[in-house]
Amino acid sequence: MKKAWLSILLTFLSLVSVIAQNQQFPSQIWHKGNIFLADGATFSGQLKYDMDNNLVQLQAEAVTTFTASNVVSFEIYDETYGGIRKFYSLPYSLNGDYETPIFFEVLTQGENIALLCREYIATDTRGMNNWGAMGMGMNPFWGPPNFTGYRLAFNYYFLKNGRLEKYSLKKKDLFSMLPGHDDEIDLFMRKNRLEHDKRGDLLRITAYYNELQN
Repeated sequence: MKKAWLSILLTFLSLVSVIAQNQQFPSQIWHKGNIFLADGATFSGQLKYDMDNNLVQLQAEAVTTFTASNVVSFEIYDETYGGIRKFYSLPYSLNGDYETPIFFEVLTQGENIALLCREYIATDTRGMNNWGAMGMGMNPFWGPPNFTGYRLAFNYYFLKNGRLEKYSLKKKDLFSMLPGHDDEIDLFMRKNRLEHDKRGDLLRITAYYNELQN
């Protein structure tokens, strides 16, 4: 019995190791896409982006690196998670010093407000502790973390009145970011079982708010 259990444990650990080695997040792979530069030039090819350093690379005949200062926007087709994703270079102060162009992904936008985000790879120990409850097939882009101990996480920002404001992920602050329709938004969230701190849910809530404003 002990030998059988040990065999199962070793097999499981081996599987975890393989998954960890093969795990790749969106920023770690090449995507088909387009870059639109500040001087009006446009380039198409395989793109890889780096949100930590605010760089985007173009792989054509050679690899060319552009900074957020050179780029107006870029878009990729994300085959892993599906769909076209759009990123814009906007001035913002990450460290409270001075504003500099950095990349933001636009999740949804309307005439009144836009929801943007910046992704990062976070350490998550829950992936190992809760593997039985979560299952192996969870999508790290939208749902719980997987076996590797890492997950894709996001900081969210609202763009309104020409200003970017970071969202604290607190429900009370969501209503401050989306003022004037508290009752309608609260009912919409409860009716559709939406959370105040989930990527897909925030996208739907913000899109609904823009509809209410029209």
